[in-house]
Amino acid sequence: MDSPVTTWPVAYCTNVHPATDVAGLVAQFDRYAVPVRELLGTDVLPLGLWLPAPVSHALAGDPAQLAALRRELDARGLTVSTLNAFPYGGFHNRVVKHAVYWPDWTDPRRVAYTVDSAAVLAGLLPDDAEYGSVSTLPLGWGKPWTARHDDAATAAIARLTARLRAFSIGHGRPIRLAVEPEPGCVLDTVADAVGWLANRVDPDHVGICLDTCHLAVSFADPAETVATIRRAGLSVVKVQASAALEAADPIAAQAVLADFDEPRYLHQVRENSPTGVLAADDLPDAFAGLPGEHPWRVHFHVPLHIAPPAPLTATTDVLTDTLRAVGPGPHVEVETYTWPVLPGADPARLATGIAGELRWAADNLPS
Repeated sequence: MDSPVTTWPVAYCTNVHPATDVAGLVAQFDRYAVPVRELLGTDVLPLGLWLPAPVSHALAGDPAQLAALRRELDARGLTVSTLNAFPYGGFHNRVVKHAVYWPDWTDPRRVAYTVDSAAVLAGLLPDDAEYGSVSTLPLGWGKPWTARHDDAATAAIARLTARLRAFSIGHGRPIRLAVEPEPGCVLDTVADAVGWLANRVDPDHVGICLDTCHLAVSFADPAETVATIRRAGLSVVKVQASAALEAADPIAAQAVLADFDEPRYLHQVRENSPTGVLAADDLPDAFAGLPGEHPWRVHFHVPLHIAPPAPLTATTDVLTDTLRAVGPGPHVEVETYTWPVLPGADPARLATGIAGELRWAADNLPS
């Protein structure tokens, strides 16, 4: 009797790898995803795929090339039920910082990219997938944002939703947009996202992406957060399993935190003051401007299975509490895109590191 096919229960997000064309994407599968699958000893490994806008556009406009990519995935024991369409491109440039939020949801390029991503996902969905999800940025960076920006974003989401309905009808399964709140953005917290989306979007096609690093940085309660989403008639479409850095005593931890101050990505910091959560846009701003008298949480996605250097800790408890509150149903992907910029990063051990995170997730996350 043949052994049953095993599928790993959690995906990993491929935005940790650069991708400039389809050939490079397939090479990426061979260099990282297949070795990760083999290290885990599973027959099938789900991916949360990231495609820069030009790659997504090329695939969406070429059904033969898209079908060929599906065959390449199948041949390697890889599946795709979710896409990360937050970074438009250039996510591995020397400096990314605020550029990751452009184009925002007032720009027609954002709609076009998301439509292309949905079309690609519809062609890649495995036969047994109940739905597909495409995660996206929370409208844009927080400033400047006016009523005119808000109206433009509302109209853009409506246009995108109409296309999602068409994809869902054409393919017999829904493709859903998952809006991902992030500190410093227009939709800074999940509460902001719920307030903006409720009674404005079609909840059958638009919901929330809960990034648990972002949630931790906001110091929000996971169970109450999930309850708030549901009370508003919205759903958690996707969970990005991630952990933030925490410093119980920021002054004592400053020298260690300085090792995480790197030039590529933005690392928003929040201090949990008794009078309210204090904000800084990046670690240098926090060092210069926050009092450091109360705990900090830092938007730096750290590996789930490796404790950060003392006295820092990681917010994996927020991750487990969130998934316990959410329950089964949403897509879950591990999203530690920061492997290349971690202190002491070793590119040769990236596949081993990703496999270690996925093994930790399978062992520790509520199913």
